[in-house]
Amino acid sequence: MQQPSTMAYSLNQRFLHWAIALLIFFNLLFPDGMNVWHRLMRRGEVPTPEQVASANIHAYVGIAILLLAIIRLGLRFTRGAPAEVAEEPAIFRLAAKLTHIGLYILIFAMPLTGIAAYYFGINPAGSFHADVLKIILWALIAAHVAGALVHQFYWKTNVLRRMTLG
Repeated sequence: MQQPSTMAYSLNQRFLHWAIALLIFFNLLFPDGMNVWHRLMRRGEVPTPEQVASANIHAYVGIAILLLAIIRLGLRFTRGAPAEVAEEPAIFRLAAKLTHIGLYILIFAMPLTGIAAYYFGINPAGSFHADVLKIILWALIAAHVAGALVHQFYWKTNVLRRMTLG
């Protein structure tokens, strides 16, 4: 299926990109409530209502990320995405494509493994979520940001503008 090509992302696509990014950063930077809950559960202790509420915030943010990602993917299929930048060497276009695919996979895999661990008690999913996927997600975020900055300041393309001002 050929996706429609546009010059910039739509306002809805840009909003979803930044909303998901902020929610992801929130959960990556403030996982303490879930970490405390997980530690207590591993020890067989009963968390307090405040500790459960704190863990729930992490879980609800993850669920919000998953729901927004579903909407975002639907918009990407219906609205398309701007074409690749011709100035970018082929190896970097491939790296960008792989980074974007990886980010999309993780935007779905992180909440799903978190749900499996928190709501269904599948402990290996929780370890995979917190130990493996989180590290890969940080690496892909770093690559994504670095790529945007290289486009902005080295190749001087409009890639960054397409996801900010449109």
